[in-house]
Amino acid sequence: MAQAAAGDVVGLSRRNDGLDVTNSDSVAAVLGGLDGVFDKVVVAIGSLGTPEKSLSAIKASAMLDVMAVNAVGPALILRHLPQLLALQGRVAVLSARVGSIGDNAIGGWHSYRASKAALNQIVHGAAIELARTHKGSVCVALHPGTVATSFTANHAGRYKMVTPEVAAANLWCVIDGLAPSQTGGFYDYAGEVIPW
Repeated sequence: MAQAAAGDVVGLSRRNDGLDVTNSDSVAAVLGGLDGVFDKVVVAIGSLGTPEKSLSAIKASAMLDVMAVNAVGPALILRHLPQLLALQGRVAVLSARVGSIGDNAIGGWHSYRASKAALNQIVHGAAIELARTHKGSVCVALHPGTVATSFTANHAGRYKMVTPEVAAANLWCVIDGLAPSQTGGFYDYAGEVIPW
């Protein structure tokens, strides 16, 4: 796949590009086929699985599947960033507020919560490493809010939903507004810090 011209977007997916984020060989092959460097990288992958309402609902295989997509997958992608990211590039990895340990007051959704908390730690560590070679770069975890899609239709609950277009515009503003001193953080769609 060739490097896009300035302002263009290069999208990668399992369906169109064979990118299996749970397989390190697949990630290496697909990302290794990219030319040039990128000013912005957005990692927008995730799996909800079947949210557990209690500890008794946890199933090892289901939890491992969610962890593989939500934590290991982004880690495998971030592993290739030093070769793909411009020196002052920006990286946003979509996380979720429910991955915040400090903001969890109701329990449940154990696999999803744990996978997003693990993802947040991976992003924080990646930001530290990237700052050593990519001075001025920004690498953060972002919570997009509840986006109105078929995926969220049954899980919206009491949260205000926004269209995918509004969510994307909000996140783009946050990415562009962050300073290198804020790298490694966890922010919401309005740029507010979310507790770990």
